[in-house]
Amino acid sequence: MVLRVGVAGLGTVGAGVARMLAENGDVIAVRAGREIRVTAVSARQQGKDRGVSLAGLNWHDNAAALAGDPSVDVVVELIGGAEGPAKALVEAAIAAGKPVVTANKALLAVHGAALAAAAEQAGVALGFEAAVAGGIPVIKALREGLAGNRISRVAGILNGTCNYILTVMREEKRDFADVLADAQALGYAEADPSFDIDGVDAAHKLAILAALAFGRPVDFAAVHIEGIRNVSALDIRFAEELGYRIKLLGIARETEFGVEVRVHPAMVPIKTFLASVDGVFNAVLAEGDFSGTIMLQGRGAGAGPTASAVVADLIDIARGANIPVFGARVESLAGSPSVPAQKHVGAYFLRLMVVDQPGVLADVTAILRDCNVSLESMLQHGRAPGEAVPIVLVTHETNEGAMNQAIARIGKLGAVLEAPALIRIEGG
Repeated sequence: MVLRVGVAGLGTVGAGVARMLAENGDVIAVRAGREIRVTAVSARQQGKDRGVSLAGLNWHDNAAALAGDPSVDVVVELIGGAEGPAKALVEAAIAAGKPVVTANKALLAVHGAALAAAAEQAGVALGFEAAVAGGIPVIKALREGLAGNRISRVAGILNGTCNYILTVMREEKRDFADVLADAQALGYAEADPSFDIDGVDAAHKLAILAALAFGRPVDFAAVHIEGIRNVSALDIRFAEELGYRIKLLGIARETEFGVEVRVHPAMVPIKTFLASVDGVFNAVLAEGDFSGTIMLQGRGAGAGPTASAVVADLIDIARGANIPVFGARVESLAGSPSVPAQKHVGAYFLRLMVVDQPGVLADVTAILRDCNVSLESMLQHGRAPGEAVPIVLVTHETNEGAMNQAIARIGKLGAVLEAPALIRIEGG
């Protein structure tokens, strides 16, 4: 019996799904146990050439109509966005008793708890492998492959745009704004790149991973978010000198106080797995009590990788799989509370631009001492009396609240010429 698919959204990913099902149909049918075929579609422009034939398919101008189309057994939502047509379609499909596959991380991060409850009540599958890290099967790894483990940490490079920018800044010793403009020209960054470079895209994905890893309802509001706008070429050079690389990381970690869920630039040791992942690639590592550390790497976006993840979910549905959306039934999701960023304990990189004059360093170290922050090392190259010079301080592990207090006081010193740059140091 054919599994009939309705696809909403015919951009690069939607067209990629249609093309993959057509070109690899024989292999997919063998692995799924039956043919999987697109029978209906919805998009804004009907006559646009998408590189794949849409002849004979039902066309719907209103995406939500796919939910009521009798020729559709499962709905694939590739519209995007946490609200609007995407949310309406997914809710309508679940209400109609139809399984859903989506690549929409924003929708799941914001409304995942409610959608999971609705899917469970309706007895239908909600697949979202494509929502996090493109073609990397991280959802399946956490939800199924590591299902018997207690997960202590999930960390990863979850946004290819940011990883590309930071990689080029390091390799070509260029400033952020310059590299961002090139990334936009090459199509790696959007005309409005804020969703990526301000960390929101990575935070949506991390909220989903944290729910899976720690058996808790998805909670985007609990994610601490910082982007890469303030990472300078100077910071990257100092990081290299200290043996680190700067990456935008998403980290969900179990602590004695609860679960930290944070997205921010971080320094990771050069010889570690995450430090070695460059360009537009994504990577995720997870630490389980019995599995140890597993590491996954691949392309996190694009037509091919994302379509691959969508089709993997369709194959599961064709086989009759209906795994709880976040790995356990909704009423079982509780998990540990979220820990505010102020309670984070770790080491820090602190860069100051100061007037090179006697007593400046003494004033800075006195403030750090008063805030119970101890130093591991310091970098200062040369002298330029009366001029601006950078000073880099690396701390021992300390409380983030104390570090923020120290920075606020240091920033008020007359010899400090710009806001201090603070980057957390992670193990990688």
